Amino acid sequence: MNLQRLRYAVALADELNFGRAALREGLRQPPFSQQISKLEEELGVRLFERTTRQVRLTPAGEAFVAEARASLAHAELAAESARRAGRGEAGRLAIGFVGSATNLTLPRVLRRFRARYPGVEVDLRELTTAQQAEELRQGLLDVGLLHAPLAGPAAEVLSTRTVARELLLAALPAGHPHAARKSLPTEMLAGEPFVMFPRRFGPGLHDQIIGVARAAGFEPRIVQEAVQMQTIVGLVAAGLGVSIVPESVARLRRGDVVFRPLSPATRVVTLDLTWRTGDLNPLVHNFRALFPPLDAGRGPGP
Repeated sequence: MNLQRLRYAVALADELNFGRAALREGLRQPPFSQQISKLEEELGVRLFERTTRQVRLTPAGEAFVAEARASLAHAELAAESARRAGRGEAGRLAIGFVGSATNLTLPRVLRRFRARYPGVEVDLRELTTAQQAEELRQGLLDVGLLHAPLAGPAAEVLSTRTVARELLLAALPAGHPHAARKSLPTEMLAGEPFVMFPRRFGPGLHDQIIGVARAAGFEPRIVQEAVQMQTIVGLVAAGLGVSIVPESVARLRRGDVVFRPLSPATRVVTLDLTWRTGDLNPLVHNFRALFPPLDAGRGPGP
């Protein structure tokens, strides 16, 4: 028994005429009649009563055709589900992101993705750069938004593309003596207690921030560490110290923290889209395609 014979039985049940049913299925009548006979022989029951004047369903035929219709409908549904998954219009996409990505880039892209692919289940996970790199390498995430460059084994199997650039800003408690300044020479932060995230969670961004301080002639005095940018800003608001953060963090708009451009203007920090090199998952391809190109990207391959 196969789907083709199921279709033949349904066509004959609809037409109750061998000639019309055969024409509907694109066959000559003799081969069509042979297929119906083979189906009945396989089942061991007669599905159709035939006379010289009419064709009608037997009780067994009525029961069989009802189930055949359901089977054909399920088969078409399965085929369409496969086609949708193959086009990246269905399935599940696991996305990792650093906290600062939610301040600008991620919400905009997610709105577009959900509008274009409503059948895709999106699993969002806020993770540090290092955590994302490892989970991408292990296949637990499909794509990530993090701060490159990457280090360690993950760097050998992941590709990245820069999707946003932003300046680094000083984050100060609202009552800080320098809070009234429109911009802040970086060297004026020398001697200040710093709130930072541990390097192991984001070595690329961490090294950029430390590099800015060293270029101004000092080594940051780190007195408190926190993993998430939002927590760092909260600790700055509590007066534990100052920090240097990506520009997008200023969108938190807290009244107890001020963000000031550093002068001279610091190097930009990048937000990078990351995926497993050579991943052919159409969901990943569709998500990547929503980001406008900023550069040729980096990484070992497409």
